[in-house]
Amino acid sequence: MAKKFPILPSHPERICWGCDKYCPADSMACGNGSDRTPHLAELFGPDWMDWQPGAEPATSNAAPAPRPAEPQQEPVHASAGTSR
Repeated sequence: MAKKFPILPSHPERICWGCDKYCPADSMACGNGSDRTPHLAELFGPDWMDWQPGAEPATSNAAPAPRPAEPQQEPVHASAGTSR
C-alpha cells in the first residue's frame, strides 16, 4: 500500500518525492542518485491541488502577449550564386 502523500509538507526540499520511499535529499536509495524529484508544491505553488485542466488562472485578466513576427526569408533561386 502506498504511503499517504502530504499536500503541503513543511520542508519539501529535504525529501525526494520520486517514489514511496521518501528518501532524504542527501541520501537517496533509488534511481541513479543524480537529483531529487521536487514536491508538486515546489513546482506549482501551494495551491497546486486547486488546479484543474483547462482552467484559466484567476489572477490573469490581461490579453496574451502577441507573438513576435517571424523574419521574412528571401526565396533562393537555383541559379543564384553559380557562375560558369
